[in-house]
Amino acid sequence: MYVAESKRLTSGGAKKMAATAIERAREAGVAITVAVADAGGHLILLERMDGGRFHTVHSATTKAVCAASNRRSTGSKGAQGQALDVAHALGLALAAGPERWTAMEGGCPVIVDAECVGGVGVAGGDWEFDERAAREAVESIGASAG
Repeated sequence: MYVAESKRLTSGGAKKMAATAIERAREAGVAITVAVADAGGHLILLERMDGGRFHTVHSATTKAVCAASNRRSTGSKGAQGQALDVAHALGLALAAGPERWTAMEGGCPVIVDAECVGGVGVAGGDWEFDERAAREAVESIGASAG
């Protein structure tokens, strides 16, 4: 077979995930940026809350793209899930492109029926908050975060 059927993330799904992450941030008193990318790493939605720092736009977008590409949550692990020290994590970011790979927590893939349909990135809180908000955002549409 030369053609496969695939699922795709809708604009409505992206909006629901962003709204969930932003609601968690409001509850925690944190100003975040949330980014949602499709399975190819193309941005579907980007929102920076009032008071959110401008550098979080790039961080959230990179987290979303990296999570979609690797089909797993972002963190200091390589493409095969191996632990990376700082030098290797920086080297991988430089090799892959700093807009495509990050060792920062806060990015989660969006998995539906074992198929990755995109990624969500949250930036602006501490790493535990970003990770939790991204995971809850994915789960809000009935998907798995990996």
